Amino acid sequence: MPMNALSFAASRSSAQLRNGGAVLLALAVLVALAVHGGYAFGWRRAALMAVAGGLGLALYHAAFGFTAAWRAFVRTGDGSGLRAQMAMLAIATVLIFPVLDAGSILGQPVGGFVAPAGVSVAFGAFLFGIGMQLGGGCASGTLYTVGGGNTKMVVTLAAFVGGSYVATTHLGWWLGLPSLAPVSTISALGLWPALGLNLAVFGAVTLATHRFGQRGALTRQEPMTPGHHLLRGPWPLLWGAVALAVLNFATVVLAGRPWGITAAFALWGAHGVQAAGFDPTVWPYWAARSGVLDRGLLADTTSAMNFAIMAGAMMAAGLAGRFAPGWRIAGPALAGAVLGGLMMGYGARLAFGCNIGAYFGGVVSGSLHGWLWLATGFLGSIVGTRLRTAIGIDPARQTA
Repeated sequence: MPMNALSFAASRSSAQLRNGGAVLLALAVLVALAVHGGYAFGWRRAALMAVAGGLGLALYHAAFGFTAAWRAFVRTGDGSGLRAQMAMLAIATVLIFPVLDAGSILGQPVGGFVAPAGVSVAFGAFLFGIGMQLGGGCASGTLYTVGGGNTKMVVTLAAFVGGSYVATTHLGWWLGLPSLAPVSTISALGLWPALGLNLAVFGAVTLATHRFGQRGALTRQEPMTPGHHLLRGPWPLLWGAVALAVLNFATVVLAGRPWGITAAFALWGAHGVQAAGFDPTVWPYWAARSGVLDRGLLADTTSAMNFAIMAGAMMAAGLAGRFAPGWRIAGPALAGAVLGGLMMGYGARLAFGCNIGAYFGGVVSGSLHGWLWLATGFLGSIVGTRLRTAIGIDPARQTA
């Protein structure tokens, strides 16, 4: 056999072993999380680990991100990602609004993410929008790309955790700035008017992406092809939208609230500070949560879900034959990962969450702060997209 054929065969065998190992490791982590959760907290927690694993798999296979979708619309007019987000929000709202209006489901009390809409949300979301473009991923994007083997995003995640903790040390000042009282459109308008209003807004945004996207160079279409495979991927964006909406609904049923991510990052940062020999409870935020710090990370539902999301993404990468971690990171990308992660972590705490907890979770809870997050986060994303070009992460856009 020729030498190049032998080399190819060895490389292929190594890739198969690496991807197979990733699938087995991810499966072992998910099973361990489910067993621990079921033993310590009951069947709902065990089932929630399967849901979180599904979230990671769906995010990876659909490459369902908020960061790239917003950047594509800003740079080229490609609105396919934004339309997928509106579809996701519409499906989740139809499923979740009636449950929140009822106040319980299957004997489980439920509540939404309803928070004040004010200066802290607007500034925090704007900062987050810049950061997610510099860092190359939002909160969910960071988790699924880390799980999928993107080592640059490990840097983003570490900075994200650090920024989240720093924000908690003076969060009280930000929350003292002007804001509206928490408003739920479900409570204020009633279920059906609130549902109709939200669906109308989703439709308006979808139409706007068609109208303004025509000015861009791309208007991507996603026809179904025989190459789409449920377990191996890739998935069309619409599959990802449906999966994330349904799995967020399942999270409401099992956890009693929508899907969230970044509150856990602040907790990870506080545990890191403790491990370094310092006391986080000198800050009021952590003094009020000292009991949470006394428990292990797996006692925190959001932390456990985050670990399962990363495991689900690792499994998806292995099934797709694309799990191949590497450590070569270009200088501008590394700088963007650090700065972007810090900005996202800090901004998420000010804004009561990230693109998942505040935007996705807030909107499907009927909270006005979710819409404020979307508006100001998108403005920040525009700034961040320009900064990516300025510092050399992206090439300058060619104009005719």
